[in-house]
Amino acid sequence: MTMRQIPLELPVESAQAREDLIVSPSNRQAVDFIDAWPDWPGTLAVLAGPVGSGKSHMAAVWAARAGARNLPMARIEAIGDEVEALENVVLEDAREGAIPETALFHLINHLRACGGHCLITSRQWPTAWQVELPDLVSRLRAAQLVELAEPDDLLLRQVIVKLFSDRQIAVDPGVVDYLVTRMERSLGAAGELVAEMDREALARGAKVTRTIAASALKSLSMA
Repeated sequence: MTMRQIPLELPVESAQAREDLIVSPSNRQAVDFIDAWPDWPGTLAVLAGPVGSGKSHMAAVWAARAGARNLPMARIEAIGDEVEALENVVLEDAREGAIPETALFHLINHLRACGGHCLITSRQWPTAWQVELPDLVSRLRAAQLVELAEPDDLLLRQVIVKLFSDRQIAVDPGVVDYLVTRMERSLGAAGELVAEMDREALARGAKVTRTIAASALKSLSMA
């Protein structure tokens, strides 16, 4: 009978620095835009893309560079008078039905007045947010729109290799190719797969192989 070890779950730090940002055709436009700061054409930018396209990493890179405060879009009403102390802001996860319109309008006006910038991440373009406040609609129409596409094969390969490297695991290129041709097209899915394969390899006391990759894909319902 094969004995399975119980893997010890250790925290794996997700690297979010600029040097950890992998560039490919699917995200080059967004990376170039982030790198261009502070020479942005206006106060407001919207970074839109599907789940797992890398929006949060991109926003974290810009926040570190700009000294920006990172807030969920839904929480900006709660900061009250603290708005006056803000110079650069990341607002995450803007979506229909969850836009504090008056608070967002006042924040944008404050940043315009002080020469600051606001980067909003979303799965949708602002026209889908169903904003009703006319003055805010006008501000959003003037926003710089930056699209993040679904990750391409090159980006997925490089991200998977990096995620294994973060866990100090060397992985065979053939295993990486096997995953890329079968997995969900998402950077989040890449993270889940690598974590599952690491757990499975530890439990078996074995190296990461194509067999373990197939097991992880099946376990996560990607195969």
